[in-house]
Amino acid sequence: MSSIRSQSSPLSTTLDAETLLAWYDRHRRDLPWRAAPGQRADPYRVWLSEIMLQQTTVTAVAPYFTRFVARWPDITALAAASLDQILQEWQGLGYYARARNLHACARAVTDKHSGRFPSDWSELQKLPGIGDYTAAAIAAIAFDRPIAAVDGNVERVMARLYAVGEPLPTAKPQLRERAAALVPRDRAGDFAQALMDLGATICTPRRPRCVLCPWRTACAAAAQGRAEKLPVAGTKPERPLRHGIAFWVTRSDGAVLLRRRPERGLLGGMIEIPSTPWRAEPWTLAEAAVEAPVVAPWSVLPGTVRHGFTHFELELGIVVGRTQDGTAGLWSSTDRLGEHALPTLMKKVARHAISALARSPHDGTAKTGNSPARASRTGAKERR
Repeated sequence: MSSIRSQSSPLSTTLDAETLLAWYDRHRRDLPWRAAPGQRADPYRVWLSEIMLQQTTVTAVAPYFTRFVARWPDITALAAASLDQILQEWQGLGYYARARNLHACARAVTDKHSGRFPSDWSELQKLPGIGDYTAAAIAAIAFDRPIAAVDGNVERVMARLYAVGEPLPTAKPQLRERAAALVPRDRAGDFAQALMDLGATICTPRRPRCVLCPWRTACAAAAQGRAEKLPVAGTKPERPLRHGIAFWVTRSDGAVLLRRRPERGLLGGMIEIPSTPWRAEPWTLAEAAVEAPVVAPWSVLPGTVRHGFTHFELELGIVVGRTQDGTAGLWSSTDRLGEHALPTLMKKVARHAISALARSPHDGTAKTGNSPARASRTGAKERR
């Protein structure tokens, strides 16, 4: 998302920055990464929060942010951490490429910028994991640069203020221009946060509280009685369904076999319960056995695990097998799985396997006639 430097605003004083800033001074949200009134924002905390908040709610992010800054209070400390440590703290927050970029960015700032974030929007964009919007948010909030930081909340506010009926994402450039025209030269950081707060607490997607809005007299959509209908959402493509088989491999002491995913790609660098590739067609047991991490007789567990990613849905069947104690690999007892950087999907697989085995222990005898993808799903579907 590109960002545009502010221009002088031709709008009436009922839609000026001062009106919104006065509202913000009275109603600003108390967030763990936000500087107190009158204090300069810490670029490290601004950056960390913005990365965490990408496609994630404030409520979900707050406890993760608090744990991160308690463990790594500054960029130098975070850069000194291992990727494994960061991924373990990140587990459950999703979109794990953010965690890998977080680590890479911390090291880049430490190595190339002497541990200090650059204040220029274009220089910020050169850092790993920092795109147009995040660079604008850091520049505005941490360094008070007069630049528009336009997220989904701000797009919604602009679409309603100006009654922009063009659907998203086509309307995005126009909405960015509208927001940029309002950015003041002074208190640009507070203005950026004020717009975000307005969208998050007043100009909400459903049932906007227009009567409490500081700009209500200037809002075109409110005057037309259609604030809730804007912005117009574009048509979203249906997410395809992919299939896979997870291998719950144990040895005589009950430990479970794990492995690390490749650094690049979905869930990169995370620890997983081994599985087949994920594809459009369901797997048969014979096909899955070729992809297994060990040679073993396989039993099919009843049910499947369902998980939603941004661009597709995934359904995993689970098969159980036992291998010799000398098999090399990463092994973990089930009561210590939480010590590994398991993404939410793999936690679902572990819970399902442990629960299913507790109800009906398997002896490792292969059931060659079953297709894991067609096993019973009663009570087994789970969504993120």
